[in-house]
Amino acid sequence: MSEVGAEERLWNLVRGALATRSLAIAAELGVPDALSGGPQPVADLARESSADADALRRVLRALASEGVFIEHAPGVFGNTDASELLRAGSGWGEFAVLFGGVWLRTVAELDASGDPAFPRMYGTDFWSWLAQHPDDRARFDLAMGQGSEARIERLNAIAWRGDETIVDVGGGNGSLLAEFLKVQPGMRGIVFDLPETVRDESIFGDRLEFVGGSFFERVPTGDAYLLATILHDWDDETAASILRTIRAAAPPEARLVILDAVVPPGNEPFGPKWLDLLMLALLAGRERDEAQWRALLDAGGFKPVRFGERLIEARCRS
Repeated sequence: MSEVGAEERLWNLVRGALATRSLAIAAELGVPDALSGGPQPVADLARESSADADALRRVLRALASEGVFIEHAPGVFGNTDASELLRAGSGWGEFAVLFGGVWLRTVAELDASGDPAFPRMYGTDFWSWLAQHPDDRARFDLAMGQGSEARIERLNAIAWRGDETIVDVGGGNGSLLAEFLKVQPGMRGIVFDLPETVRDESIFGDRLEFVGGSFFERVPTGDAYLLATILHDWDDETAASILRTIRAAAPPEARLVILDAVVPPGNEPFGPKWLDLLMLALLAGRERDEAQWRALLDAGGFKPVRFGERLIEARCRS
């Protein structure tokens, strides 16, 4: 494979916002779903979505050049494996709309002050804004469910006893824990999140329950506590406060499992290095390296047991 030249490398970076917005347009207009039955002329797609046919063709042509959609004949587009992932309800489609909508507008105001741009732009923090926008809250909860198969694989790699009650702190709509319990028939689960979290009540039952509340105030008692991409949303002081709330409720032998990135040293590509900038723009949160995780866990009353690329195990510190 040929080395990417300096100018091409810069071009691929500076045009990134165009790709982000184009993905959002396609997802917002429902193009991946419209093409699920096979290729269609762009004129038909535009008519169904009330878009301008020429503008839509140009958006889809650009995406097709990157393998998202394919132009079978002039003006006739079909799905690829990548665009199929953008269909509604997949999580990726919802991610695309968020990235190319409210997040893109926020990132456009990112600077090096260290202060998040979102409160400056919208007059409130991101979580309060979500509570005021139920459609975006539902979209966010679906987006957070994306990648659940990989997360379940990481959870299954842990040596569970098999009869624990696991509390998914900030567990959103409960989809991750519901799937995990399918392969752990002896375990029980509690999804703990804000009461307004959009969820499918049909997934809850004898072995899985939803408890509403704030993890700044209290969490339910359990044998294990799961934090799946939660702590990266918060600065160190606030994240430590969340951990202390868990530590206050946790039995001495309880286990803490964190599904978050551990940023490696060096210059190799690693997606969370970019996600770190989104956290900075939205929330003043951050992705952390191992040393930062160790310091955070210590401040929260836990001691680390194991570090993986996207998995951290810890125990209560005595």
